[in-house]
Amino acid sequence: MLQPQQLRVLVAVRDHGSLTRAAQTLGYGVPTIAHHLASLERHFKVQLVERDRRGARLTALGAVLVGEAEEILARLDQAERLVTTQRDLGLTTIRVGTFASIGSQLLPRGIRQLRSLMRVQVEVVEAEPTDVVEQLQAGELHAGLIYDSAEEPAFATPDLTLTVLLEEPYRVLVADNGHYAGQAELDLADLADADWIGSRDEDETSDRVLRRACRHAGFDPHILMRTDDLNMTHGLVAEGLGCALATQAAVDTRFAVVTRPTVQGLGLRRTSFVRKSSAVPQAVDELHRILVSLLPRTPN
Repeated sequence: MLQPQQLRVLVAVRDHGSLTRAAQTLGYGVPTIAHHLASLERHFKVQLVERDRRGARLTALGAVLVGEAEEILARLDQAERLVTTQRDLGLTTIRVGTFASIGSQLLPRGIRQLRSLMRVQVEVVEAEPTDVVEQLQAGELHAGLIYDSAEEPAFATPDLTLTVLLEEPYRVLVADNGHYAGQAELDLADLADADWIGSRDEDETSDRVLRRACRHAGFDPHILMRTDDLNMTHGLVAEGLGCALATQAAVDTRFAVVTRPTVQGLGLRRTSFVRKSSAVPQAVDELHRILVSLLPRTPN
């Protein structure tokens, strides 16, 4: 059976390039390091480490294993933190994923109300919706806030339960001193030569909505830059370097930007609370109830 310490030894050898330095880092003797490596190699029946006068380095198969080992060790460390926190402090700990804009406005209020009702520690993980869903399905999160398109829902799967909290129309984010800001409503056809700021993942909702709408208008959008950093997106738009899709609630008023609707209509961005359909900690159910109470389910 594999032991966590065997995996830690493999990672240390990769990081330090020798058995001696790995032993010093882990506080072991070199024979102990060699023993753990030998046990790993016997288990897999392959050579994982090559040793010579210059030190030690992983074989190709060793490199494959060490990548998986780091993920396993990270999960073990996370589990240990959760258990010891609850043991020492008597707290329930839940991990919640969220995207930046609405998540940063809504989730803190929800956590404050939750902590007024029960002893709970909430770890918040900022991530795009696709990553939140993947971490939920992997058991790394208990719940999350995500967004998708009301017209093209992307995350409806039997293992997840989604509750819609808010629906807002997509708009075009433009510089407030630019040509487009002077128009009450934009025609996408007039933006055929414009540059756009897109998400890092081309399959994220905003990119899919943008491609669909622009193609209906007869062109493919030209993507100037891809980023998931909301500040970077606002900064680029404020400098007149491109446009982006956004909702009014997601606008950061510190930047010189405004949003404008389009003649064609871009559909609705739907913000949802998502959790596993299976049993979850009581704190997740309570957070769910609180968030539903904080926002209307239909646009203002």
